[in-house]
Amino acid sequence: MSDYFPVQKIAYEGPDSRNPLAFKFYNPDARIEGKPMRDHLRFAAAYWHCMRNPLADPFGAGTAITPWDDGSDSVENALRRVDVFFEFLQKISIDLYCFHDRDVSPERGTIQETEQVFDQIATRLRQRQDETGVSLLWGTACLFTHPRYAQGAATSPELGVFVHAAAQVRKAIEVTHLLGGQGYTFWGGREGYNTLVNTSLQREREHLAAMLHMAVAFKQEIGFGGQFYIEPKPQEPTTHQYDSDAAACLNFLREFGLLEHFKLNLETNHATLAGHTMAHEMRIAREAGALGSIDANQGTPNCGWDTDEFPTDLYLTTQVMLELLAMGGFTTGGLNFDAKRRRESFEPLDLFHSHIAGMDAFARGLQVASAIRADGRIEEFVAARYASWDSPLGRRIEAGEASFAELHALALQSPAPTLHSGRQEVLEGIINQYLSR
Repeated sequence: MSDYFPVQKIAYEGPDSRNPLAFKFYNPDARIEGKPMRDHLRFAAAYWHCMRNPLADPFGAGTAITPWDDGSDSVENALRRVDVFFEFLQKISIDLYCFHDRDVSPERGTIQETEQVFDQIATRLRQRQDETGVSLLWGTACLFTHPRYAQGAATSPELGVFVHAAAQVRKAIEVTHLLGGQGYTFWGGREGYNTLVNTSLQREREHLAAMLHMAVAFKQEIGFGGQFYIEPKPQEPTTHQYDSDAAACLNFLREFGLLEHFKLNLETNHATLAGHTMAHEMRIAREAGALGSIDANQGTPNCGWDTDEFPTDLYLTTQVMLELLAMGGFTTGGLNFDAKRRRESFEPLDLFHSHIAGMDAFARGLQVASAIRADGRIEEFVAARYASWDSPLGRRIEAGEASFAELHALALQSPAPTLHSGRQEVLEGIINQYLSR
């Protein structure tokens, strides 16, 4: 195993610690609502950000210092990255990871050569998993960086591109299965349009559905038991993407008969770009029984770009954990840090600082969310606010057993309804009361 990070395994030292290489709130074994923190949070690291992100931006070259990487696309370099990544996972105490196929394995001149190299890298990943106990949360195919995907993959106007994408997805699912992956994610990075002038919108949506149906069939063929996810994002790099937000994804899945096969992998920064809060996206997915996994990050609200910052906003992490606890916790999903260090945080040690900050923020959010649930005042207020709907008439309306004629007659005989305050500020004050402790 490599030794590129001269640090000890990160330990919990408590909220009073001044050690930048220690957890202040994340205590993996501490039990909350009957489960250890590690089981509630199920942290995962993103291979693409940890090992492959050069920290470039549109105005400057990458700044990341990666002494283990010689800059080549050789197999030897790819294998070395795997070793370094697993060293990092062990020292940061993260038990799960996610990858794109092209993050871990370089593309070659032919599909056959590319798949042979991928198999070689997968063998090393399997070895490191067996040695360390780390597991694959989910895999995915990178269908957006290569020039062939400039106009989409499953939604490309060129049939040959669709065929090539199908082969790439097939192999990525196969390798995810061989590595014991708990899921597989579809993110349509360019599955959308820049202008409707040159776009057959419905045909593209049907082609995307066809790709997903083939993936479901292949999953069943090889006996892959992992969960399929779709990750919503409204735009960037395209003007509009067909997986624009949670509600749009759910509608797409229902329209094309795919809902039973997929859950959603929600990303906070994507919710921001869609004009929603992460709590909104999670509530939509959770109440549809489709909340599967989370890409944990945050964005800058006034920046129309996917900045992928590490999550440090305690109000945000509390809202996320309130929804997760209400769902009963993850099953196959987890909190994957789809987040990158700032361009100014370029030293290898900053990989630890950034993940520690994110892990502590979610641990604190879990503590606060659990305390709010134990307090009970918010839940009791919401129940009381809708209490009139618990009456026999309310239940009949909800069951679809009432008619306009009945309600019209009742309205004629009833006094004007009385409204009650929504008490928004009081409830937000309760959240702040626990955040400040």
